[in-house]
Amino acid sequence: MVAQDAHAHAGPQGFIRKYVFSLDHKVIGLQYYFLALVAVFVGMFLSLLMRIHMIWPTAMLPLVGEIKPETYLQLLTMHGTIMVFFVLTTAPQSGFGNYFLPIQIGAPDMAFPVLNMLSFWTTFVAFVVMLAAFFVTGGAPLHGWTGYAPLSALTNSGPGEQLGADLWITSIAIFCIASLMGALNFITTILDLRAKGMTMMRMPLTCWAWFITAILGLLAFGVLLSAGILLLLDRNLGTSFYVPLVVVNGQVMGHKGGSPLLWQHLFWFFGHPEVYIAILPGMGVASQLLSTFARKPIFGYKAMVYALMSIGVLGFVVWGHHMFMSGMSPYSAFAFSIMTMAIGVPSAIKTFNWLGTLYKAKIRFQTPMLYAIGFVSLFVSGGLSGPFLAQPVLDIPLHDTAFVVGHFHLIMGVAAIFGMFAGTYYWFPKMFGRMMNESLGRIHFVITLIGTYSIFMPMHYLGMAGQPRRYSQFTELAYLQHLMPLNRFITYAAIVTIAAQFIFVINLFWSMFKGPKASDNPWEATTLEWTTATPPPHDNFGGHTPVVYHGPYEYSVPGAAKDYVMQTDPAGVTAH
Repeated sequence: MVAQDAHAHAGPQGFIRKYVFSLDHKVIGLQYYFLALVAVFVGMFLSLLMRIHMIWPTAMLPLVGEIKPETYLQLLTMHGTIMVFFVLTTAPQSGFGNYFLPIQIGAPDMAFPVLNMLSFWTTFVAFVVMLAAFFVTGGAPLHGWTGYAPLSALTNSGPGEQLGADLWITSIAIFCIASLMGALNFITTILDLRAKGMTMMRMPLTCWAWFITAILGLLAFGVLLSAGILLLLDRNLGTSFYVPLVVVNGQVMGHKGGSPLLWQHLFWFFGHPEVYIAILPGMGVASQLLSTFARKPIFGYKAMVYALMSIGVLGFVVWGHHMFMSGMSPYSAFAFSIMTMAIGVPSAIKTFNWLGTLYKAKIRFQTPMLYAIGFVSLFVSGGLSGPFLAQPVLDIPLHDTAFVVGHFHLIMGVAAIFGMFAGTYYWFPKMFGRMMNESLGRIHFVITLIGTYSIFMPMHYLGMAGQPRRYSQFTELAYLQHLMPLNRFITYAAIVTIAAQFIFVINLFWSMFKGPKASDNPWEATTLEWTTATPPPHDNFGGHTPVVYHGPYEYSVPGAAKDYVMQTDPAGVTAH
C-alpha cells in the first residue's frame, strides 16, 4: 500500500471549490446522488405517460398533448436510457460508493480527487445532452434504449432519428468516458489506500461490491463507447458497420456489407455486465444491513465474496441470451443457456446466505432493514423468471412480450432502487447528522413494496397471455381485449406507487434540516464510517488514520462488553 499522505489535499475555502467543483469525495458522492434523484423523477414521469397512454390512448394531457405512437416509442426509449444509465448506474456506485468507499477502508479520499470531480461533471454533461434530445427538431429517438441497428443507424428511419438520435448516442458515449474514469478511481483506491490492518478479507461487502462493479465498468463501458462511435460514423459519415444493403421507403440506401447483429453483440456484451453493475452495489448494501440489523455476523462472508467474483466473471459470458431471437446457431444458444443457468448459482448462494444471516436472529425492523429485506424479496422474485428466459425454447415465444419487461424491472430496476432506499435511510444520519422520520419511512416502504409487485408481477401473466412489448396501445386489438382490465390495474398501481415517492422526497429534505440529531453510531454498527464524526470531517478521520483489528461483521460477540465489536477496537477485545 502506498503512503496515504501523498493523497491529502487542503480543505476547500470558497463556495465554488467546496460545493460545485469540489475535490472532496463526500461532496462528489452527494452530487451524484442528487443527479440520480432528478433523473429518477424524469424517468418515472415518462413511465407514467406511457402507462396512461396504454389505457387512455386518446387522452389529451396537459403540457404533453396527445401521445402519438411514435411519441410513445420516444418516451419508452428515453425512460429506459435515463433509468439504466443515470439512475441504476449512477446512484448505487457513483453516489454511495464515492461517499462511503474511502471511509469504509480508512482512506482520507479517493486516489485521484481531480479525476473524481471530472467524472461527475462529465456525467452531468451526458445527462444534459440526453435531455436536449427532447427539444431538437424531430424530438427524442424512438429506437428503444437498446438502439438496435439499422433503425438507429439510418437518419431517415423515423421521427426522432435525426439530431435526437445523434444526441442520444453522444450522451451515452460521454457517460461511458465518465464511467471509465470513475472505475479506474475506485479500483486504485481499494488496492492502494486501505488503512493499516484493513486486509481485503476484512473489507465490508459493500466495498467488495463497489470494487467488482468498478472492474465490470472498466471492461464493459469501453466496448459500448466503441460501438457508439461506430454508430455515429454509420449515421453521419456513410460507413457501413451496422447497415447492410437496405431499402427505406422505396429508396435504396447508400450502405452495404454491414451487420445489424454486430451492434447487438457489442451492445449486449456491455448490456449484461450492466445489469450486474446496477445490482451488485445493492447486494453489498443488503449484506451490510442484514448483518447489522440482525445483530449477527454475515453468514458465509468468504462465500459471499467469491459469489460476487463469480457473478463478475460469468456476467461477461451470457450476453447471447438477449439474442436467442436473432437466428443464432442452436449450439451457441445452448452454450449461452448453460452459462445463464450457471450464473444463477452464485446469486442463489448469496440469497441463502442472506436467509442464513436472518435465521434465529434478533432482528431490528427499522426502515433500512425493511428495505434490505424488500431488496432480497424483489431480487428473488425477479430472479425466478430468469431461468425460464435462459431456455431458448421458452425465450423465443416470451421474448417480445411483457413477461421480459416484468422480469427485468423486478430484478434490475426496483430491486436496485430498493438498495438505494436502504442505503439512503441507513447512511443518512452519517451524511447529514440527522435521522430520517421512521414512520414516514415505513409508510413509504409498504406502499412501494406492494405497488411494485402490483405493477410488475401481472406483467408476467400478460406476457404468457401473449401481450407484446413496445406496442403503444392495445385498445384496438380484439385478441388482447380480455387483458385490458389487468392493464388498467397496472396503471392505477403505477399512479399510486409514483405518488408514494413524494413521501420519500418530503422525508429526505425535511429530515436534512428538521430531523432529530443523530449520534455518531445510531445503528450500533461496526464498520469504519461509524467511528468518525458526523458528518465526517474533510479528511474523514480528523487527522488520524484508523487501524483495523477485526472483520466488518462482529455482532453478538460472546464476552464482549457490548453486542458488537468495532473494526477499530483494540485486538484484545474478543471477536468471532
